[in-house]
Amino acid sequence: MNQMLQDPQTETSDVTQPPVPQGPATEYPRFAKPQRVAFVQACWHRDVVEEARIAFIKEAEARHLTHVDVFEVPGSFEIPLHAQVLAKTRRYTAIVAAGLVVDGGIYRHEFVADTVIKALMDVQLRTEVPVFSAVLTPQQFHETEVHYDFFRRHFTIKGIEVAAACAETLHGLERLRGQVAAGIV
Repeated sequence: MNQMLQDPQTETSDVTQPPVPQGPATEYPRFAKPQRVAFVQACWHRDVVEEARIAFIKEAEARHLTHVDVFEVPGSFEIPLHAQVLAKTRRYTAIVAAGLVVDGGIYRHEFVADTVIKALMDVQLRTEVPVFSAVLTPQQFHETEVHYDFFRRHFTIKGIEVAAACAETLHGLERLRGQVAAGIV
């Protein structure tokens, strides 16, 4: 939000300030063909993880990714299988995974997070459908309002970042596949 700084000794009650001009909105390149993205979200800590989804969808729309289907799974451990099934349908040009892995249960959180990331990479390489991860595992997570607020904000940022990575990768693959089809590469 833009705010004008005022000299505390200057009375401005009778003066109407002109609006501060905003820069032009960033115009992102359009795709040659429509893109469809699957967003797979873990329900564990839904109130935190959904911030990534909300931010992703908003940023994706700005980047001309307007077909986003959302799927929910119980936890992050279940994301790779859903990603693989969705990739094999060939209906999606990209898949995005979002989850929060914390200490607890029978598995150590580092093991779960590492397993999920490796499995997502395997899906991507087997199917040639790009898979993006916003599956995060904090070193220290305490179920306090301060931590929840911090991670909600963090997941918002991650949602924007993963939308940017997704759109940029899909543009790059669109160009590359066009070059391959034309015999350039």
